[in-house]
Amino acid sequence: MPESGDNGEVTWPLPPLLPWPRFLRLLRHPAPPPGWLEAAAELREVQKRPMLLRWIAQHLKAPAPLRNRLLPTLPWRSLAAIAGDASAHPQARAHATERLLARWPGLTSGERRSLALLAPRPLWPLIWKAPDPRILAAFLQHPRLAPEQLATLIQPPLTPAQAQALQASPWKDVVPVAHQVLVALDRGLENPDSGLVLGMAAPWIRALPEPERLLAASRVTHPALRVTLRRWAGLD
Repeated sequence: MPESGDNGEVTWPLPPLLPWPRFLRLLRHPAPPPGWLEAAAELREVQKRPMLLRWIAQHLKAPAPLRNRLLPTLPWRSLAAIAGDASAHPQARAHATERLLARWPGLTSGERRSLALLAPRPLWPLIWKAPDPRILAAFLQHPRLAPEQLATLIQPPLTPAQAQALQASPWKDVVPVAHQVLVALDRGLENPDSGLVLGMAAPWIRALPEPERLLAASRVTHPALRVTLRRWAGLD
């Protein structure tokens, strides 16, 4: 497939001389000839397809000027794909993440829900502050979210949207998460305007074994929540 040019350097053809299936495979080749990626990015059919431009922008051999020119033109889905691809150029991943952070305020609710399920880790604190429980529910399904990371995000005061999303999530039976939710609820219950109520603690208390309920009681300060924890621990 590689050809030699007049100067003896190896060159690769481009569509239409090169069949599209082979071209798509070559976009992921680790060592394309100099100038080939730049020429590929100029093809009209490639410019119409953001996913193809994604493979060029994230390529380890893509020159920095080409990468910096392409990344701002990509839609958020392509940026999310680059940011989450460990094989992408590190600068491309960092730039894509920066672009996603900048675009988050302008995304629709539906776009935010979709991105929440794919977002790279630097976006997680921003997503966790979203007031829409549907966005938070999508984020709580993120395949790379681990209990320790979620517990770190759950900080007081817990918002009603966060509490609602957490109660409907698969994290309800995870002990470290339950402990952190109870601590965050405890701080919120101190504020009568927080929108949080004592009943929100019930599923998280049930998720804890009795000894863990006693430990949780030692960590909270709200009188009613402490009494409830101690009672469910079998002490009161």
